[in-house]
Amino acid sequence: MNTDILKAISDQTRLKLLEKISKKEICACKLPDIVNKTQPAVSQHLKVLLDSKLVRIRKDGTMRLYSITNKGKQVLSDILRW
Repeated sequence: MNTDILKAISDQTRLKLLEKISKKEICACKLPDIVNKTQPAVSQHLKVLLDSKLVRIRKDGTMRLYSITNKGKQVLSDILRW
């Protein structure tokens, strides 16, 4: 794993976001309630996940929808095997 991925998975909130996003595409507006964080905090965590290419974003009108990438699925699978 490269350092971007290690940084992305080193935080409990980012791992929780990754797990939730892995189940289905989800609107960014719902994520703060899911992880009990503020919208700005969630945005910072999502940026780290996006930069490491573990999640992707799709815009639908004003909504930003996040989903997991194949790379993200593999990383999450590797974590769960430990």
